[in-house]
Amino acid sequence: MNVQGYQKLTLLDFPGKVACTVFTGGCNLRCPFCHNADLVRHPAAYGSAEGEVLEYLSRRQGLIDGVCVTGGEPLLQPDLTAFLQKVKDMGYLVKLDTNGALPKRLAEVLGTGLIDYVAMDVKSSPQGYAKAVGCDVDVAVFDESIRHIQNSGIAHEFRTTAVKGIHTVADFFEIGQWLGNDELYFIQCFQDSGNLLGECCQAFSTAETEEILAAAKAFLPRASVRGQD
Repeated sequence: MNVQGYQKLTLLDFPGKVACTVFTGGCNLRCPFCHNADLVRHPAAYGSAEGEVLEYLSRRQGLIDGVCVTGGEPLLQPDLTAFLQKVKDMGYLVKLDTNGALPKRLAEVLGTGLIDYVAMDVKSSPQGYAKAVGCDVDVAVFDESIRHIQNSGIAHEFRTTAVKGIHTVADFFEIGQWLGNDELYFIQCFQDSGNLLGECCQAFSTAETEEILAAAKAFLPRASVRGQD
């Protein structure tokens, strides 16, 4: 599998778990605010990274709870399921991060029984999707992925990185309406990594973020903010 790196220990990426995060290379979207731009621009794998990860996990059994597989877009990896099986065979829980652009592949992986938690980035409201992902897209594809996740019976969350210049308050009202069903939803505060795919991306102020949260809560009462100072 195309593994470009891994974070040995995180308390943030897998809710309620001590985890290791694995980063895969390549993405089919071009979100201007992407903070993992190198995984998009230079997706070639390095050396025996997958072997390094598996060897590390073999030594940490009983010390960490799970593995978060993120990207890039992990569902682009043809051997993702084989990798996840190796992780599960060691007794780890698995969290999958996805952008939702590959609904058929998502349904396939969710159906393997290897996933314990899934997080999908809902990039914007349906009307704002193309601007948020940096390319022309069929919003129906992302809607299909949302429904697969909602109907999977797997613990999950949806999240949106709020970016001034990309989003408006109205977008979050529409996202809430789109998701419905009192979903677990997080508004993530944009942070400039200094290595973005686009320009003119800024963070909303605390007051603006509270307004955004209120808009989302019209349909998603469990909505909350992540990454706010």
